[in-house]
Amino acid sequence: MKIKNVLALGLVATMAVAAFVGCGDKGKDSAGADGKGKVYYLNFKPEADEAWQEIAKQYTDETGVEVSVITAASGKYEETLASEITKDEAPTLFQVNGPVGLANWKDYCYDLKDSSLYKELTSDSFALYDDDAVAGIAYVIESYGIIVNTELLDKAGYKLEDIASFDDLKKVAEDITARKDELGFAAFTSAGMDGSSDWRFKTHLANLPIYFEYQDKKIDSTDAIEGKYLDNYKNIWDLYINNATCKPADLAGKTGDDAENEFASGEAVFYQNGSWEYKNLTDKGMKDDQLAMIPIYIGAGDEANQGLCTGTENYWCVNAEASEEDIQATIDFLTWMVTSDAGTKMLADNIGVIPFKKAADTTNLFVLNDRKYTEDGKTPVSWNFTTMPSEEWKNGVGSALTAYAAGTGKWDDVVKAFVDGWASEYKAANN
Repeated sequence: MKIKNVLALGLVATMAVAAFVGCGDKGKDSAGADGKGKVYYLNFKPEADEAWQEIAKQYTDETGVEVSVITAASGKYEETLASEITKDEAPTLFQVNGPVGLANWKDYCYDLKDSSLYKELTSDSFALYDDDAVAGIAYVIESYGIIVNTELLDKAGYKLEDIASFDDLKKVAEDITARKDELGFAAFTSAGMDGSSDWRFKTHLANLPIYFEYQDKKIDSTDAIEGKYLDNYKNIWDLYINNATCKPADLAGKTGDDAENEFASGEAVFYQNGSWEYKNLTDKGMKDDQLAMIPIYIGAGDEANQGLCTGTENYWCVNAEASEEDIQATIDFLTWMVTSDAGTKMLADNIGVIPFKKAADTTNLFVLNDRKYTEDGKTPVSWNFTTMPSEEWKNGVGSALTAYAAGTGKWDDVVKAFVDGWASEYKAANN
């Protein structure tokens, strides 16, 4: 689910075909001259843009069906979709991030229940339902945690086995900070809080206190979060910002690229991110024997049996207002993506594990790390951030975290944004 900085513009204006193509308004015949229909995918994942462009071109070359891929810029997907969906040439294929996202877009979602794409799923648990209709289909299962430069960890005198709890992580990180000048590297990369990076903390890190509260209460959503584990959230955030490559006050200006480059260039041992980051790091020259992913420990739950945070918020939806030809062309393209050697390899190499019957296996080390944790009986931390009441709630938490790090705000402001903001945003979204 990575949202990475691409351009300051709302769209990356790169396409898989020479001309911009899309679909028309409901009932409008926007099929090509050959009657095959067209595909316009509004892509959510900037880090996979190049791969989508290449695979779309290959499909067009093989079938003659025009496929355009436009990629929304960092943190701009919802507003980009809101702008594009009302145009004559609207996306035929878009994404929602789970039940909360579906609530905003369900009127545009074609029922995929009888589609060839739906029939390729390994389980209907990967379908996103709107009553009896299949409104979306999950296309990737991902994991996130703390990525470790094992080579630097070894230079600091530690092994992966030395970190199996929050207390262990704190001990190692603070020791590295105490010897930072001697070692020549920091414990953590910068926890950038600009739009290309803040999702790692206002969404992914915030998932942990939500997960443990849900576990305690045996629930999977709520209209009012209690905030029982917000002290743990504070502890891990303090550890990140006080043992990093920069001062806490500088985080507001740090980007996702900054963190990635710091880690890839050996400036930090630890880097919170996900399995989608593997290709970026290896493209920058990092090798598997330098890398590993460990759980995000916050001092809660059964840490000895905790795995990585594993799940999805990525659901493909087909625009119900597209022409029949474009709807069918889009479903055919997606079915090819999850059944062909070329499509499944592209998804495995660039996106992650896909929940389809003919999925190619992956060489992604972080996915393999997750698989090993599961095989060893560790319990994955589920993705509960899909139940966060709104994007505004996330932004409120992110702003409070940034102010706290800068010293201009208090932790009580984070708690207020988390708890009070949840209640008010949930009420606003469900009235």
